[in-house]
Amino acid sequence: MAAVISLGECMVELSLTGPSSALVGSAGDTFNTAVYLQRLGWPTAYGTALGKGDPFSRAILARMTEEGMDASLVVEAEGRVPGLYAIERDAAGERSFYYWRGEAPARDYFQLVDLAALSAAMLGARLIYLSAITLAVIGEAGRAVLLPLLRAAADAGVEVAFDTNYRARLWPSAEVARPAIEAAIAVGRYLSLSTADVAAFGGGDAEAFARAWSAKGVEVVLRYDDHRIEVLTEPDTEGFAPARAIPVVDTTGAGDAFNAGYLAARLKGRDIRTAVAEARRLAAVVVQHPGAIIPKTAMPE
Repeated sequence: MAAVISLGECMVELSLTGPSSALVGSAGDTFNTAVYLQRLGWPTAYGTALGKGDPFSRAILARMTEEGMDASLVVEAEGRVPGLYAIERDAAGERSFYYWRGEAPARDYFQLVDLAALSAAMLGARLIYLSAITLAVIGEAGRAVLLPLLRAAADAGVEVAFDTNYRARLWPSAEVARPAIEAAIAVGRYLSLSTADVAAFGGGDAEAFARAWSAKGVEVVLRYDDHRIEVLTEPDTEGFAPARAIPVVDTTGAGDAFNAGYLAARLKGRDIRTAVAEARRLAAVVVQHPGAIIPKTAMPE
């Protein structure tokens, strides 16, 4: 049984290398984190819906097999194909994204999956990981199914980790997004939060937002635009200055890798300072490679 269950959408990734060329991969925020958690020693299952028989879905399943991940929670939907996105990078490695995902089967995951099997897997896990992108993609109907499953798992002692990875284009409005995001945070143990996300979904002052959730027992990693970090565990706050600047090739997946490094360390009982250091070390390697998932051979010790 998997120690970690990550839920969301894995897409076909086109990392543009020129006007008519691209590297093709498989990626998605929670999928990236799942891959890194698996590599860091935590057996991980990924829950999503793919197509069936098409080369893109086969490639995603093959990637999971290559990584040693558990694919038992993947649903294969006949006649459908995964979503696709393209990344364009500027000279500083910052990204612009272009998506084709409107008909992706991941949107219907909670209508397609065996809910009894999913519930059993969640109750048997050590950690469940998801993001605001997960919540947006599955829509209101999916959220109505997912949130009770998360509450049941949390009540059974399973830790839930949530990343506020907010993408406005995936939501009808910030007014719809914020209560859905807060409902997921409310059942969580860990929260990865950026000041930009809080501003985008209308959460007010980011530090006040983080402090309010830490007062409710959530361990909050607050990431500032200037790359400072604060970890809030009521009543304590640990601050971290920006890390040393390094050459950047592509920032895609850096936050996902950071989350994996942090959670892997905390699950092993490491203290917060060690967890932040390990998270930053992994993220620093990721930004020096194109695409969201680096080669296994590039993983730091």
